Amino acid sequence: MVRVVVVGGGAAGASAAARARRLDPNAEVILIERGSMITHAPCGMPYAIGGIVKSHEELMTYTPEEFEKERNIKVLTRTAVVDVDVDKHVVVTRRGETEERITWDKLVIATGAKPLVPNIPGADLKGILTLRHPDEVPDLKGHLEKAKTVAVVGGGYIGVEMADVLLDMGKRVLLFEMFDQVLPASLDPDTAAVVAEEMRGRGVELHLGEKVVEFRGAGHVNKVVTEKGEYQVDEVVLAVGVRPDVDLAVRAGAKLGETGAIYVNEYMETTVPDVYAAGDAVEKTHRVTGRRVWIPLAPTANKEGQVAGGNAVKGRVMRFPGVVGTAVTRFHSLFIARTGLSEREASQLGYKTQSALIKARTKAHYMPGAETVHVKLIAEESTGRILGAQVLGRSQVVASYVDVMAVAIQSGYTVSDLFFADIGYMPDAAPVWHPLIVAARVLSRGKL
Repeated sequence: MVRVVVVGGGAAGASAAARARRLDPNAEVILIERGSMITHAPCGMPYAIGGIVKSHEELMTYTPEEFEKERNIKVLTRTAVVDVDVDKHVVVTRRGETEERITWDKLVIATGAKPLVPNIPGADLKGILTLRHPDEVPDLKGHLEKAKTVAVVGGGYIGVEMADVLLDMGKRVLLFEMFDQVLPASLDPDTAAVVAEEMRGRGVELHLGEKVVEFRGAGHVNKVVTEKGEYQVDEVVLAVGVRPDVDLAVRAGAKLGETGAIYVNEYMETTVPDVYAAGDAVEKTHRVTGRRVWIPLAPTANKEGQVAGGNAVKGRVMRFPGVVGTAVTRFHSLFIARTGLSEREASQLGYKTQSALIKARTKAHYMPGAETVHVKLIAEESTGRILGAQVLGRSQVVASYVDVMAVAIQSGYTVSDLFFADIGYMPDAAPVWHPLIVAARVLSRGKL
């Protein structure tokens, strides 16, 4: 009987454990989680902090007890893995003051990502908050509820979402981003400008192109210092990004890739025999460029976990083909989505590109409730192959549009392929000229 030990109870780890159990009912599967929750959703933390989700415990799909009983998987919560011996196939765990050695035949490392804390003077002051695990929500909420003015440092997904939540909590919000646009790793300047306009219109004080150089306070932060000025604050949400949590993998002797995340092959195998890794801690292959990338997203982590868990008990039965980097977020009523490469990314990688940004309606002109949607397509100039897409609008259909584009991009669609795609029409669901089709026609420069 094979024993599979999975370290990390988030998306990848829980998925790996469940898949291992399903493919081998006789396997012994042990899931180890340092927090109190498994199958948790850190991406829902802003909404739990803001009260949109009533309790942080709702961010669990299964309680540890349910998972253990329904899946026949042993679950150890509030248990940290502090060491690993790959020669003896042992992990050392610590729960409180108690240490335990657990043997394994196959090990799956799903330790996720942790907040990046930049080397800025004063970054260790109290009142500088980061988001990592849903367990932290009550404490974070307690801090932020008392504040009047909150600085958000970082204009990526977490920064944008937290700015929105803090406004709804009645706070004065200052957002600092060292680059000259919001969502600099995701959007191009033209689409980011739409988001910035929305944020300013809602009351966020945007400080773009303004790098934070120091935090000040007597024990507790009360001032943010940038290259351009000083600002009084009550609390700071540090949202400058995350980095892969590779400590356990390094102890196991696993190779790290060029991005600093764990190197794995398509079977989610590390360079150490019998050790697999999945989720936000590992590198992926980009399906457009073929390059190694690190794009930490929950849907990807779930799928990688399936591959790692399945292969741990059955050998190389599943492959993970890679990603195109599809992501969706929201600021107030503006949905923001992207997939593939941005125009900036494509240019930096040496592609000669052409792009089109159009505005269209989500329904036929005579139907009530239509919203404006912005669609940007990026294509390779010589071949017409679509490289990326960005979609923004006040409707959840934005997510559906970008999903269509994700499939198109990973399938190698050209602009012509998209134009002739048989996309559905119904006046209350889409205009007869679907916005994606319109964008393809505009991008074709009169060829379609």
